[in-house]
Amino acid sequence: MATPFKLKILSPDKIFYDGETDGIITRTTVGEAGILANHEPYCAALTIGKLRIHIDGVYKNAAISSGVIRVEHGGDTLILAQSIEWCEDIDVDRATRAKVSAEKRLADAGSVKDRHAADIAEFKLKRALNRLETAQL
Repeated sequence: MATPFKLKILSPDKIFYDGETDGIITRTTVGEAGILANHEPYCAALTIGKLRIHIDGVYKNAAISSGVIRVEHGGDTLILAQSIEWCEDIDVDRATRAKVSAEKRLADAGSVKDRHAADIAEFKLKRALNRLETAQL
């Protein structure tokens, strides 16, 4: 049986989760990271991906857009997320519309002048695709 540890997840508009977990799996800018109790102190930037939280013997999945993770000595973990939502709360129609809109903006942004717009559209596309994929879990 895994040893539980404290996990707190904050986004700009809410406390997303504040409780115990047996483990988490998330995507950082350098690859996947798994955190268990008694993990060594750790800090990393998070990128668009799924966050898997082990609660009461099952994994709950959430879509996260970006953020940072900090693990203290003993495993207590804080995640600051730009945006995060449980897979069952994802509005699939809205995510699909965002995907289509971002794809159109990317197709229209052909010049160097539009590169900034293309970068934003690419981020929005990745976020929409992640939300759609996470909603399927």
